[in-house]
Amino acid sequence: MRFSSIKALAAAAVLAMLATGCAKPTQSYDYTAFKRSKPASILVLPPVNKSPDVNATYGMLAQMTRPLAEAGYYVVPVALVDETFKRNGVVNPDEMQSIGIDKLRQTYGADAALYVEVEKYGSSYYVIGSEVTVVASARLVDLRNGDVLWTHRASASSAEQNNNSGGGLIGMLVTAAVKQVMNTLSDRTFDYAGVASNRLVAQGQPDGMLYGPRSPRYVKEQ
Repeated sequence: MRFSSIKALAAAAVLAMLATGCAKPTQSYDYTAFKRSKPASILVLPPVNKSPDVNATYGMLAQMTRPLAEAGYYVVPVALVDETFKRNGVVNPDEMQSIGIDKLRQTYGADAALYVEVEKYGSSYYVIGSEVTVVASARLVDLRNGDVLWTHRASASSAEQNNNSGGGLIGMLVTAAVKQVMNTLSDRTFDYAGVASNRLVAQGQPDGMLYGPRSPRYVKEQ
């Protein structure tokens, strides 16, 4: 009886481990403020560029509207936002993001603002490789009270698809050089910026952005 009990306990432990291993990932982000705020419209501020590539700000900004709109939010037209800032003498993204929330809400009427910072943007070349990398972080702020509703960080890189097998060292060097030329001529970074933008505000994943009220997947009870 004692041996049978041990076997039963062991079997139960194994089943518990298997159940835990197959369990769906849980959300670790605290969405309390987000759910309380229920933002319906978002103002995307021109991203602050921390990379050496001058194209980073608008490479990201141009591709932020679609994923947010598909998520169920009204997005204030980014071209209009940028032009309004410039007509009022504010031309630097750092200055744009430093404007008070009361002024932003008065000017654009949005419920929340998305503050984006580009950490990496562009291609890099090393001895036996070349890759395009885009890394960005975002912070969603309620323009009605200043609460930080959500933060996230995402990246996209050509290294995700790299395959350096075959051809030896010379082959890898030639491949890296060719990739660098292609990256420069075709501005592949813009494409990866689109991937990073989608990942940055993706929904339906652990710690991702919640769906907006225009999405059929929006949970009204939230």
